[in-house]
Amino acid sequence: MKLTTIYSHLRSDLSLVEKDLERTIGAQHSILQDASIQLLKAGGKRIRPVFVLLSAQFGQYDIERVKRAAVALELIHMASLVHDDVIDDASLRRGKATIKAQWDNRVAMYTGDYIFARSIEYITHLDNPEAHNALSEAILEMSLGEIEQIRDQYNLNQNIRNYLRRIKRKTALLLSVSCELGALAADADRNTLKQLKRFGYYVGMAFQITDDILDFTGTEKQLGKPAGGDLQQGNITLPVFFAMKDPAFKEQLIQACMEQPIERHTIDLLIRMVHENGSIEKSKQVADRYLNKAYTALDSLPDNRPKKALLQIAEYIGKRDY
Repeated sequence: MKLTTIYSHLRSDLSLVEKDLERTIGAQHSILQDASIQLLKAGGKRIRPVFVLLSAQFGQYDIERVKRAAVALELIHMASLVHDDVIDDASLRRGKATIKAQWDNRVAMYTGDYIFARSIEYITHLDNPEAHNALSEAILEMSLGEIEQIRDQYNLNQNIRNYLRRIKRKTALLLSVSCELGALAADADRNTLKQLKRFGYYVGMAFQITDDILDFTGTEKQLGKPAGGDLQQGNITLPVFFAMKDPAFKEQLIQACMEQPIERHTIDLLIRMVHENGSIEKSKQVADRYLNKAYTALDSLPDNRPKKALLQIAEYIGKRDY
């Protein structure tokens, strides 16, 4: 089943979100306008707005209120992608040239900052201080996650706990807040909000671990960028932590990290070694444990259409190959 089929009943509301995204990132400056629109048109799964809309359906659903949270969260996600591409020196995203590649790092950073600012401005139209606080805390934590990633590039002395905390800040918290803000915008009860927030967190952890696995198992056509990109940029992910238990892999990796960035032929060798030493399977097991926790988080919620959709999305994340 395609991801969009799971939430096809949200098509009209997602169209409203998409229109507001385009309207909100409109800028008077031509470069900002062009760069922002390029990023928007690159598309994406729009998982965060979908989580907002589905979570809001557990309360008093009003699309005019709910889309405030949905648009704000997707803008934050978009801004973080622009900054990520600068940090990672990435030239491609989803198979298309990044903003930093088409213009330069300065334009990319200011574009990201501009989109962040528009997000904060947009959420003020949702009259709920708790929602504003949740969004602000998410931005703060994401910033810390970015700093941690920069700090830990090519650092082989970090541990899995560092990695899990980093992906919590970079990915899981924003999905968690997506569910939380959807519930807040719809005035859902506190237990429902709590369980949806937990669901988003666990799915977010599984989502990022799966992304990190795909960096070793996907093709450039599937990923929209070269495989092994994380490792080439010195980002140590879960498959690499498991692979480093193999002395031969660790020795090869230590030598490779002296190159910075790691050469392509070395990346291909390391990818083969990760496949051969069982690290992909071990990483999938960790992702599955987070998914099972996500399923459990929804146990106490009503068996309705949005719950079914959330569970199907979680299942899709666990099985996706791109």
